[in-house]
Amino acid sequence: MPEETNSIDYVMEKASGPHFSGLRLDGLLSSPPSSSTASPSHRSASASDSNAPKQPFVIGVSGGTASGKTTVCDMIIQQLHDHRVVLVNQDSFYRGLTAEESKRVHEYNFDHPGFVNFDIITSQPTAVSALSRHLVKSPTNSCKALLSWKVNASDVIILEGILVFHDQRVRNLMNMKIFVDTDADVRLARRIRRDTVERGRDINSVLEQYAKFVKPAFDDFVLPSKKYADVIIPRGGDNHVAIDLIVQHIHTKLGQHDLCKIYPNVYVIQSTFQIRGMHTLIRDKEISKHDFVFYSDRLIRLVVEHGLGHLPFTEKQVVTPTGSVYTGVDFCKKLCGVSIVRSGESMENALRACCKGIKIGKLLIHRDGDNGKQLIYEKLPKDISERHVLLLDPVLATGNSANQAIEILIQKGVPESHIIFLNLISAPEGIHCVCKRFPSLKIVTSEIDVALNEEFRVIPGMGEFGDRYFGTDD
Repeated sequence: MPEETNSIDYVMEKASGPHFSGLRLDGLLSSPPSSSTASPSHRSASASDSNAPKQPFVIGVSGGTASGKTTVCDMIIQQLHDHRVVLVNQDSFYRGLTAEESKRVHEYNFDHPGFVNFDIITSQPTAVSALSRHLVKSPTNSCKALLSWKVNASDVIILEGILVFHDQRVRNLMNMKIFVDTDADVRLARRIRRDTVERGRDINSVLEQYAKFVKPAFDDFVLPSKKYADVIIPRGGDNHVAIDLIVQHIHTKLGQHDLCKIYPNVYVIQSTFQIRGMHTLIRDKEISKHDFVFYSDRLIRLVVEHGLGHLPFTEKQVVTPTGSVYTGVDFCKKLCGVSIVRSGESMENALRACCKGIKIGKLLIHRDGDNGKQLIYEKLPKDISERHVLLLDPVLATGNSANQAIEILIQKGVPESHIIFLNLISAPEGIHCVCKRFPSLKIVTSEIDVALNEEFRVIPGMGEFGDRYFGTDD
């Protein structure tokens, strides 16, 4: 190369002239991917919302080189600390090179979409599962052999890279597409700093690669894919407002069980490590009665508190000890609880702990298999028609007993919209049964389980709750 080609000016001028954005294809695409050392992606574990199999929420993050994509991904992961997140880099899907091709590695444009093996993602029986179970890793710009590796199931998968929006099949896997939009001069300055400081390259080689491969590929492939983005983040990781809004949206989507999308009157309290851990304990058949009662009470208290949050309120001002005025809310005064005997009685202490002096009525309904329609006993406040009612039963299974209890309350003059049904776990069949008949009441639960079995027991469930709680089980 002539001496003048070593100058920075010469290299930068090349970027504005005719450019090469293609991938050298001689023998490359015909060679199958080989194997390599895998390196786990960034991931954070967390509580999931249900034992039922469900697809993870897939986020695509694209943008130019050094635009701040990884920073944005890290900030999202940090805020999703209560969920299992897997970060997958586009580099994990590079096509392999033969030993001979590896000798000419600098002749290949790694920013060309032809160099990315999108088929690895899209050819699996379940394409999303491929993202979390068939990851391959190749060091950037080194083209070493590839090796698949496995990761645990995840709530969120983030697929990050400059070309992740290029293939329509991959875009179709994404629930959200984010484009990180950063000024070209800023991106170039970051790339120079990264490659010279972190990778030990000289500035001329960095600029030459940028002019020959990086900028042309951005103009031809990356920038045009911006039109597919659902959200565009200017300034990358510096845009905290945009990232906060994105995380709020993800939390909303993750917090919604499929049934919550069908029935807007069904509320599942947000799952955390604490809630998931307590469910793990009370579902364990080996747990002692003392521990079962202790952790059940904790979960019941959370459900009751959440249910109280759905009651009407009025604005109220009070004077604080400092003499200042505080504007808050006043709790609903006309309130009572009704427990479905006998399991529902396990929830009464938590309700009394939250609502001092609350009146609690009782209903005993005969259950025989999936039929729960015979009223045996009732004891309700005389003015129940004037009150909001918290109906208590820790397990919603078929929904027949619940429907009978709700029907009795309505016959006593309680408006359907004034009833909040509280339980620890719910079967989908029970939710369908209750919500289709009574669409105006609210159901608050801590987890929705998978289904009922042939014996009308909730699966995975927790067995006969009343027997385990009151110590009358075998």
